[in-house]
This record gives sequence, structure tokens and C-alpha cells, in this order.
Amino acid sequence: MEESRLRAERDLYRGLLGLAAADDVRPLLVEALRRAARATGARQGYLALYGGAPLEAEPPFWLAHDCTEDDVRELRTRLSAGIVRRALERSETISTAAAIEDPRFMRRPSVTLQGIRAVLCAPVGDARVGVLYLQGRDAPGPFDDDDRRLLEDVAREVAPYARRLLPAGGDPTAELRARLHGLEGLAGRSPALAATFRQLAMVAPLDVTVLLRGPSGVGKTALARAIHANGPRRDGPFVELNCAALPEALIESELFGAERGAHSTADRAVEGKVAAAEGGTLLLDEIGELPLTAQAKLLQLLQSRTYYRLGDATPRRADARVIAASHVDLEAAVRAKRFREDLYYRVAVMPLDVPPLSARAGDVEPIAEAARAAAAARHGLPALAFSPDAAASLAAARWPGQVRQLAHAVEAGLIRAAGSGAARIERAHLFGADDGDGGEPTSLHDATRRFQRTMLARALDEEGWNVSAVARRLEVSRSRLNEMIRGFGLTRPA
Repeated sequence: MEESRLRAERDLYRGLLGLAAADDVRPLLVEALRRAARATGARQGYLALYGGAPLEAEPPFWLAHDCTEDDVRELRTRLSAGIVRRALERSETISTAAAIEDPRFMRRPSVTLQGIRAVLCAPVGDARVGVLYLQGRDAPGPFDDDDRRLLEDVAREVAPYARRLLPAGGDPTAELRARLHGLEGLAGRSPALAATFRQLAMVAPLDVTVLLRGPSGVGKTALARAIHANGPRRDGPFVELNCAALPEALIESELFGAERGAHSTADRAVEGKVAAAEGGTLLLDEIGELPLTAQAKLLQLLQSRTYYRLGDATPRRADARVIAASHVDLEAAVRAKRFREDLYYRVAVMPLDVPPLSARAGDVEPIAEAARAAAAARHGLPALAFSPDAAASLAAARWPGQVRQLAHAVEAGLIRAAGSGAARIERAHLFGADDGDGGEPTSLHDATRRFQRTMLARALDEEGWNVSAVARRLEVSRSRLNEMIRGFGLTRPA
């Protein structure tokens, strides 16, 4: 990357220092837009936040960089059918070297009238939250891949702050929560989660087999419980069997039961999960891990509603709804001959996809708040609040372990914060102290924090840990400086 671009990105990070912790996030968004435009060489920039509001209306919050009122009006005209709508509805970054020559947009009247050429437009957070839009370049040619990456980084990092400016009451899950039962364990208010709830409302009253598909830790068990709570068998038991947690030799015994002496560990008759779920719901979690022999017997259960205990020749009648769940692509497993095709069609009568956390970024905050409250009650600890920096770090982080990983991180952070006597949960309690040598930064937020920590550590060292002097030098208050010292895990040398 050329030297001028490195300087531009460095200036972007430096310009955002300290703004992230402020109560008013508007200066952060203004500065982010201005510096993103400068770093990419864009002539004009525009930020609009919708939060699910109609795109044809004026957004609840917007700001512009080097745009006249007429420019802004023209930009809004394009929202109904142009570049910005495409970015929002597809939740993807739109880049074009010349909009006036691009078949996707060349017929738009506003594009034709203004002769619009280079455009870069990135969605902010989830679909319909908002967009960052850059237009025109000082240098010849289109925006390049580095410009695209930088704008996507900025859009992702400002998303948690931008959501604080959206009007309250825009929760698309509210109406569904009011009429469905058992959704307390599924925190969130994203459009993706609302779509899942609508699917739940459709399949729950039907006494059919449901297949929940989604990555591990995303909340498939909680969703299965909600389907049971809203179905015709809600008064019966809910029984769960994790097919990946048992040795192959015991799966059939656990599922169907066994007569005394049927195998080496059966010193008495064993009731299986199918019998335990009589009149209720049986969740077969990680069904893709079932061995082929057990798959054949499960197929018989689903086809005939009868089964045999191990060691017993008498068929038993089954009366339980089956919900299957898998993080494995079962269609791929069928092609690889690891999963029976006939069984797949039996369990996938009503497939329901559970969205990963990356598709519902707006849900990180409510999930973290619910996990914090639950952990405090479980351990008898004070329900410490998140610092602004900690909340922003949670929203900006990637969670490959999904909701489970996020909840565990919050629980550990609360325990560390309470154990150290802190007044609130800081980023260091959640992720550990930054050492400044963690390799290449993974995001704009990460890079900004490393720059902050390096600058603060250097200033403290040069001023002999004179906090008042460092506060004056960095132009921050003493209280804010002390928060940063704690948050970064910096300690005064002995």
C-alpha cells in the first residue's frame, strides 16, 4: 500500500480517537464520514440512517460532506430506485466506475442528469439500518479495492454508534413477541430474527417434523423450545438428545431404550428418549452425526410411528413430535452417502433456517444485555453496566461461536469486572488487556484501539505517569483518562 494511503488511514484512526466514548455520537459520525471521504479521495459523502423506515421518506438521521442541499435532495431521490436502495436491500457494497455508463443505473434520471461517475456505497450494519455513500473522485479512475475495504470497515465500526441515533420503537419482533410464547431465550430485534419468528409462528401449530438449520451456538435449541411452547403439544414434555454427545454404541439405547441385558451396560430396563417425549416434543440435536444404523431405525419411527427397544421383539407406539437440528449441510451429507436420502426428506418436511449472528449484527447489544443480567442473577453478582467502549467492542467483534460465544464472553467479563471491584464492565474485562503486538488488526475498531493504547502508554511513560499532565497533553478529562487506563489494562511500573 502506498505511503500516502497509509498516512490517510492513519489520519482516519487518529481523528476518531476519544470520540467513541462520548455520549453524543454525532461528532464521531461527522468525523468518520469526512475522513473516509478524504482517505478515498471522494468529492462528496453522505450518511443516511433508516432503521427499517421507508426508503422513500426522509431518513430519521442523515448528514452530508461537501454536499449542497440540492445534492442531498438528489441523493434522496435515488433512494427509491437507485444505487442506495440496491445496497440496502441486498446488504452489499455497490461500487461502480461510472454510474452513467453502468447498465444497473444508467437509466436512472438522476444519474443521467448529473452525469454521475465513480460511486462507492456501503450498508451500515444490518440491511435497512443505513448507508455510507461516496461519490466522485479527485483522482482519475474508479474507487479501488482498498477504498472499498476502508469504507466497509468504517461502515461496520460506526454501526453500533449509528443505531443509538435511530428512533425507539422500531422493533420488528415486538408484535410477534406479544403473541408467541417462549421467546424469552431469543434476545434481539433485527429484521432477520423477526423473519425467523414469522417462520416459527407458521410451523409451530402444525404437528409436522421441523428441521432447524444453522451454525452451532446460534440458538437452535431455544428455537425448538419456542416451537414446542406454541404447538399443539405444549402441555407435554420437551426432551432433547444431542446425537453428537454419545458414543455410537449407546445412541440407539438412549433414543429407543433397552431391555435388561440388551447390552453390557444395561443392568436394568432403560427408557429411551422417544418414550420420555410421549405426548410432547423430541429434539434430535446434531442429527447429522447419527450413525447409519441408527438412521435406519429413526426412519422407521418417522414412517410408521413405531419402534423397538433394544433386546425387545415387541413394537411400541410412538406419539411425539420430532424436531431435528443440524449445523451440518445435510444435503451435502446425502451426496457424500453419510446421511440417508429417504431420512433427509422425512426430517426436512418443514426446514427453518436460523440466521447466524453476522446476519443480525443489531442483535449483539440486546443479547449481551440479556446475558449480563442472566449471569448476574446466576452468580449473585451486581449487574454492572457496559462502558461505551466495551459495548462498542462487543458490537464490532466477530463471533464465530455465535450467541453461545457472545454470552460466555459477557459472563466472563462480568465475573472479572466484579472480582476486580470495577464500577462497570470494560473492554479489557471482556477481551483481555491489549498488548499492542497482536498481529495485523482485524478491524478499524481494533486498529483505532491499538493506536489509542500506544499513544496513551507513550504519553504516560514520557510524563512519568503524571495523570494531570497526560490529560492536558491528550486534551481529555482526568476521569476519561483514568477510564482509558483501566480499559487498556495499563499499570504503572513498580
